[in-house]
Amino acid sequence: MIQLHAFDDPRAHSDALAKAVGEALQASLTTQVAASDSGACRTTLAVSGGSSPRPFLQTLSTHAFDWSHIDVTLVDDRWVPETDSASNAKFAHETLLQNAAANARFLPLVDVSQTLEAKVAALNSDPQRVIPHVAVLGMGEDGHTASIFADAPEWDFAISTDDHFVAVHPVAAPHARISWSLSALKKVEHLFLFISGQSKMDVLKAASATLQKNAISQLANDKGVRLDVYWCAK
Repeated sequence: MIQLHAFDDPRAHSDALAKAVGEALQASLTTQVAASDSGACRTTLAVSGGSSPRPFLQTLSTHAFDWSHIDVTLVDDRWVPETDSASNAKFAHETLLQNAAANARFLPLVDVSQTLEAKVAALNSDPQRVIPHVAVLGMGEDGHTASIFADAPEWDFAISTDDHFVAVHPVAAPHARISWSLSALKKVEHLFLFISGQSKMDVLKAASATLQKNAISQLANDKGVRLDVYWCAK
């Protein structure tokens, strides 16, 4: 199910998403504290890279949560060192993991001292790598989200496996990737999509109207998934 939140102003767009994500994180922490005998709890936020979410992440970084109980991770990342400009981990450090959010614990996906295959296996066996309570997705104009690309040889596996993490080698995009799988994304309690422009809205409408071979269509057509779409016309 898609719930659309539409905006004409980019600042209002990013601020509204920061508020909604903050409220979802706080609700998750409150629920876990209530359910815990010890009062100890952690919640996990997964974010995306790219230029579009920069204002949103910078705003979110200033919100006064108990960030020491929040794990920040990535929806996906390119198989490059963290010093590389293409690294989503680098982007997260520069945007979100600042200000109040500097107290969060960061859980990266990439470690180039290992092979890609070994790192994916390690992530899938790591008990700290729980399904995120909150995730913020982006979307390409080909309908991919996270790094689940329809042109990758791993497409069928990425949309069907019960593993939480998959290796992806897209044909038309640079770099091998690590991504949360489609089944993992479907289990996220609070799932947001942050997009701008009419062309991306057209892609989303087509993807939600009928099941297509792209990741956003697979999510939008799953009746068990609620996808809160924050879209700005500009």
